[in-house]
Amino acid sequence: MVMALYRYEAVAGSGKLVTGEMEGESRAAIVAELHRLGHVPIRAEVASERRLARLLPAHILTAPLMKPRRSLGRRSERQLLALTEQLATLLEAGLALDRTLDLAKHILNRPDDREVVQAVLDRVRSGSTLADAMAAEGGFFPRFYIGMVRAGEAGGSLDRALRRIADYLRRSLAIADEATSALIYPSLVLLTGAGTVAMLLGNVVPQFRPMLEQSAGPLPFAAEAVLTASDLVNGYGWAALVFAGLAALAGREALKRPDVRRWRDAWLLRLPRLGDIVVKLEIGRFALTLGTLLGNGLSPLAALKIAEEAVGNRAIAGALAPLGAALEAGKPMATALAEAPGIPPLAVQLIRAGEEAGRLEDMLLKLGEIFDEEARRGIARLLALLVPAVTILLGAVVAAIVGALLTAILSVYDVAA
Repeated sequence: MVMALYRYEAVAGSGKLVTGEMEGESRAAIVAELHRLGHVPIRAEVASERRLARLLPAHILTAPLMKPRRSLGRRSERQLLALTEQLATLLEAGLALDRTLDLAKHILNRPDDREVVQAVLDRVRSGSTLADAMAAEGGFFPRFYIGMVRAGEAGGSLDRALRRIADYLRRSLAIADEATSALIYPSLVLLTGAGTVAMLLGNVVPQFRPMLEQSAGPLPFAAEAVLTASDLVNGYGWAALVFAGLAALAGREALKRPDVRRWRDAWLLRLPRLGDIVVKLEIGRFALTLGTLLGNGLSPLAALKIAEEAVGNRAIAGALAPLGAALEAGKPMATALAEAPGIPPLAVQLIRAGEEAGRLEDMLLKLGEIFDEEARRGIARLLALLVPAVTILLGAVVAAIVGALLTAILSVYDVAA
């Protein structure tokens, strides 16, 4: 028998966010105990394991508890959207929850994803709520997803909650897909241009070297620079590629450190044009998540805690972090948001209008839509500038190489004449 120490977050009956540690046999046991205490669980994660049985090796005992959390890639997010739409449609048609899960799992392509839904189905048939069953599956279902499902179950509107989740996921995927599609052409231009420059320096320029070295006089500076660049490409090209790959891996590992990622995110916000797009994307996602959660019945503190995790930029997340304490102290959300650095004034104004009119969730959703649309236009304008800029830059490099060679060849002929 293995007991584990779990760290949990939950919302008390008073609406206050509570955290703590509790020992139990499983996440389901911790969730059940939190329900018994009158709390609404948000998260329960293993803090440490205690091995009570000593007959088995430690790695066998701890393996089930140390199973890595499933993460959602772009394809998994698309599968999650398909699953959510199927669940919402079947529930709206009046099917029972267990039958709905049993049918919906077949829409998933990957066996691992189907196993997750089957595990959720087994827990539901054992008497668990859908939210608790999803929470037991680690990181496969995002926190906002579980929070909205829990609120939908409590309010008897699970089908509407799933439909709202599907709308949110569809909107998020649409933005990501637009940005990815728009980057394809400039990426191809950049790769083609880089390949052309590498071919010129690696293959074409060396063929002119014997003729240029026969010149009686000194070569022009541009020609000397091109020949030196050609030597570097031919002598150290592969080493440079390996070094670039290692540097990319090192940078990727460094970004896993919170301080490095926070510095990178803060630097992005200072970039002209791009910084404004990042702010609008992140605040728009935050507003959409928060508005959706509030509209689905979650308390402001619980919804805020979950919505903050939708913010990917750590610098913006740090600016939003004090909002929870401000709300607990009785401050209006707009007032607390106005004190956060880097928040657009329009966001504060719309949230203040929503609070004064008693329609905060509607204004948050409207704010999310406005910022999403502005971010899309900003991305389109930025990419419209990027393509000609890359084309002109690469054309200038190629022209400089060819021009340097022609100048050197003409100078050789002049000396010979």
